[in-house]
Formats: sequence, structure tokens, C-alpha cells
Amino acid sequence: MHIETNISLKTLNTFGIDVKAKHFVSIHSVSDLQTLLRKKEYPKKLILGGGSNMLLTKDVDALVILIDIKGIEVIKETPKGVWVKVCAGENWHDFVLYTIDHDFGGLENLSLIPGNVGTAPIQNIGAYGVELKDTFRSCDAVHVETGKVKTFYKEDCDFGYRDSVFKSQLKGQYIITSVVFELSKEAHVLKTTYGAISSQLEQRQISNPSLKDVSEAVIAIRQSKLPDPKKIGNSGSFFKNPIISIAQLEKLRKSFEGMPSYPISDTEVKVPAGWLIEHAGFKGKTFGNYGVHKNQALVLVNYGGATGLEILGLARLIQNTISRLYGIDIEAEVNVI
Repeated sequence: MHIETNISLKTLNTFGIDVKAKHFVSIHSVSDLQTLLRKKEYPKKLILGGGSNMLLTKDVDALVILIDIKGIEVIKETPKGVWVKVCAGENWHDFVLYTIDHDFGGLENLSLIPGNVGTAPIQNIGAYGVELKDTFRSCDAVHVETGKVKTFYKEDCDFGYRDSVFKSQLKGQYIITSVVFELSKEAHVLKTTYGAISSQLEQRQISNPSLKDVSEAVIAIRQSKLPDPKKIGNSGSFFKNPIISIAQLEKLRKSFEGMPSYPISDTEVKVPAGWLIEHAGFKGKTFGNYGVHKNQALVLVNYGGATGLEILGLARLIQNTISRLYGIDIEAEVNVI
């Protein structure tokens, strides 16, 4: 365990923002993490996973801890299902591909989501009708102050739309080190009706899809809409889809015909933030070396050399415009640091 100083984080965040960490360390085991947390000379700490859900706006005057704990193992198996424990430092998409290779069902719709496994429960990541909470069994996490390991079960996590207890009541208090998923081994329940999955399968003339077929359809859709962070700096969807009342939707549709929505309850609907942003004129708009992606209005991009403050300024401009035009507040999905 070697602590470095004045280290660039440019390659460790998917926006490619070039800021520096005052101190930096990469952690490869739970015991090393516990040892590190006992050190009193670094009172301020920032936990870093895959760097995919953050916007760095300044140099980090703290100890940046990269959680690089690796490992995947099956810990329980029945004729119908399997429990898989995966360490926090594993790449999320690589893990999804592992489950598909082993014919374990449940995560195929979450293919190609950037980031690592350890940060996935914090955000309750989701896509194409599936959320992490659907297969989540438990996670182990180290308490930042005491260094003690605690197991959080699904009912402890208060999962919501892109939300969990780790983003609210327990924010900054725990570091997730491993996650257990409960996946199917047979009679997989495939979700293919959300978004363009069914049309992708039709184009491929697939009427009885496998886990791999669904995964490949999702990958194709995401690749057609979302830029590769290795080529263009981005953090995927920057904003959450807002939830509004049905009454407000009906009022808005008098002025904005065709505004799409998805039912949430008897009184509320979810409105696609991408539609709002696109119809506000931001899709494909550039501001020097940053802007809004041409294929997906939810994605803010760094074409190279942009600062985090510039991208944050664009995000706030979009939020203010959406509020002014529609009377809807859209919330950032990424963590601004």
C-alpha cells in the first residue's frame, strides 16, 4: 500500500477532467482498507471506483482511495438459482458478461453501463426496465470511522430511483467492498419490451432470445446513442428523469403536444429528461470543447480539455432552462465534487 502525492485523476474519471489529488492510494484488499482508515494523518478522504458517476470541478484536497478489490465467486447454488459474490473493484460490464457466459440471468439489461460493481448499489443503477435492486441480495461495507465490516441486506438499503441509503442517510459513512446478487439458472425472465430491445431483436430475426441476445441488443442500442468514454469524455446520463403529477402532465401537453411519459403510480408519471432537453434546443449543441451529445440529450460531453466547472455551468444552464420552459426541476444523476 503506497500513498502517492499530487496525482492526476484524468484517466480515473470518465469525463476525463484533469484535476489532481493531493494524496492517492490504490486498495486491493479489505484488510488494507481497514489499515488505511486507521491512519489519522489523512482526515479528508474521497472514495473512487470506476469514476463513471462523478464530475470533478477542482483539485481534490484529500486522500483519494481507489477501491481496486477484485474477485468473483459463486457462494450458493440451487437447481433454479445462484448467489454470486463480486468484489467492488470489478468492472460492472465485465461482470455482466461473466454472468451471461455462465448462463446466470437477471443483469443482461444492465450491459455496458460504465463503472465498477462497488458503486452500483449506491446509485441503484438501472436501464431498460431493470434496476440493480431487482437482483441485489446484500453487500458488505466498511465503516469509514470504525473500520468495521457490516452486511447490508436489500431491506436495509432503501433503494429508490437512482437512489439508496448510501446516497442519503449514510452518505460518506461506508465503503462498499463486495456485493451479492441472486440470479436465475433456468426459466430466465427476460425483459424485452422496454425501449428498443424488441425492435433490435426483430431486426436480428430473433424470436426466442437468449440472455446473450438481450445483452447484445442492449449493447447495440447503447452504442448507437451513447459515446464511448474512452473516446469522448462523458458520464452517461447526467440527469435523472423527473417525476411529475398526471395533472401537471396534462397541463403541459396543452402547450407541448406529444410529451412522452411513463406511469409511476395512479397519480404520478416519469417524463424523459432527454426529451425535455432536446425540445429545449440543447441536443448536439457545443460550447467550445464541451457540450451536449448529438445522439442523446441526456449526455454532457467533454471533447477534450474542458474543465469540470465548464460542464457544471452547462448543466445548470440546462436545469434553469427546463425549469423556465416546463416548470419542471431536473436533478443531476452524477455526483459533483
